[in-house]
Amino acid sequence: MLYKLNLEHILFLDIETVPQKPDFKQLDVTEQELWAQKTQYQRKEEFTPEEFYERAGIWAEFGKIICISVGYFTSKDNARNFRVTSFQGEELKLLEQFKELLQEHFSQVKHLLCAHNGKEFDFPYIARRMVIHGISLPYKLDLFGKKPWEVPHLDTMELWKFGDFKQYTSLKLLAHVLGVPSPKEDMDGSMVRDVYYKDSNLERIVQYCELDVITTAQVFLRLRNESLLQDNEIIRL
Repeated sequence: MLYKLNLEHILFLDIETVPQKPDFKQLDVTEQELWAQKTQYQRKEEFTPEEFYERAGIWAEFGKIICISVGYFTSKDNARNFRVTSFQGEELKLLEQFKELLQEHFSQVKHLLCAHNGKEFDFPYIARRMVIHGISLPYKLDLFGKKPWEVPHLDTMELWKFGDFKQYTSLKLLAHVLGVPSPKEDMDGSMVRDVYYKDSNLERIVQYCELDVITTAQVFLRLRNESLLQDNEIIRL
């Protein structure tokens, strides 16, 4: 039961990704061919591999992480706070920093990771990029040999499905139907690539990523039928 989980044992997170190269033409011939093969089913006859490359960020083999934002609950004297921070910039460094956080503060059996669509995207994407960079996987991302009930991952989209596997529900839609106040965002996920490569505005992306972490935590609270976070309870580090 969700309400039995200790909120302070959960690390909420979100990642933002972009294609590894700004433009398809910057890939070598082998990479272009592999990209064409990888995306053939999704593209069908509607897009050429070059036209489809703007979406390369969603595949860990052709994309990279530029931001991991995390949030966690703390309490003192019955006062609840939600602390948010981000690892950003060069991928190898941010992955090492995120691993250090997991190992030092969220490595015990009681600790859980939570993201929206995290089981299909965030968690495997982080793990794959760590392997590519030669980083040994932290316990919370190494799922080999674990039974389903031993996997330390929560997924707000999966929780909302209640056993229904037929559809995808976006975080924005779920927040809306649950009455979670919509943050004042000036961008959406489809804009991340251009904001990063064309505008060189990583800080804007970080702010967007942190808002998604806060929204995920708010959705989780609603799924537990608990009161939402107020602005004065959110602390950005």
